[in-house]
Amino acid sequence: MEHTYRLVISCPDRVGIVAKVSNFLTNYNGWITEASHHADSQAGWFFMRHEIRASSMPFGLEQFRMAFEPIAREFDMHWQVTDSAQPKRVVLMCSRESHCLFDLLHRWHSRELNVEVVAVVSNHDDLRRMVDWHDIPFHHVPVNRDNREEAFAEVGRLFDAYQADVIVLARYMQILPPEVCERYSGRVINIHHSFLPSFAGARPYHQAYSRGVKLIGATCHYVTQDLDEGPIIEQDVIRINHSDSIEDMVRLGKDVEKNVLARGLRAHVEDRVIIHENKTVVFG
Repeated sequence: MEHTYRLVISCPDRVGIVAKVSNFLTNYNGWITEASHHADSQAGWFFMRHEIRASSMPFGLEQFRMAFEPIAREFDMHWQVTDSAQPKRVVLMCSRESHCLFDLLHRWHSRELNVEVVAVVSNHDDLRRMVDWHDIPFHHVPVNRDNREEAFAEVGRLFDAYQADVIVLARYMQILPPEVCERYSGRVINIHHSFLPSFAGARPYHQAYSRGVKLIGATCHYVTQDLDEGPIIEQDVIRINHSDSIEDMVRLGKDVEKNVLARGLRAHVEDRVIIHENKTVVFG
């Protein structure tokens, strides 16, 4: 499949944005293969994502950025352009639960996810053999009350060493410290086994069982310093009833968790997600 340039823009809403961008691409014979727009009238903000055939443009990414910069300044744009031929470098983090990690590794191995999984980091050693089978570096970084500062300094060093574009918490059962959240803002994705904002924090299935809900779900969101309150990327639910035990809910919920996480990661690595304040625009 021919690779594309992905031009992603957010800016204050005003007349002429689409025309200006379209005219820019037309002047360089850019062939648009996908176009998405959204105007948030309440916030007064405009969002745009275009995919352009790379072969139709007369230059590479750096020249593209230089040519587009005057338009970006004129409209006060937050923007980026990326090349679909350059897969995002992903570090996966896990603890003892294997379902989300295994699902992402399977999707990567079968080339369903166009990413480069460069490493797996875990606070337990349980899943090492699974990762070794995929020939991916596995790093065991234990975390306890006495070594948190040193442990997360090592985690940050690994992120940098592997030049991670995105970090995925695939049921990593540790809270990242504020400095890590801030440093990698918009680049750390988590799966929470609840339909947020309901049942945030620990043991959400137990909370849901005690409340007697009829729907349980999962939420893929960006990690921030506020636990389980980051911008939401993807969610889904499954119906339950009074006869389902906590164990049933955990079993049913695992399928939702892994699917929601995979969809959220796919949207992120395809540059379909734009963060604005504590919300996201996710173009399909």
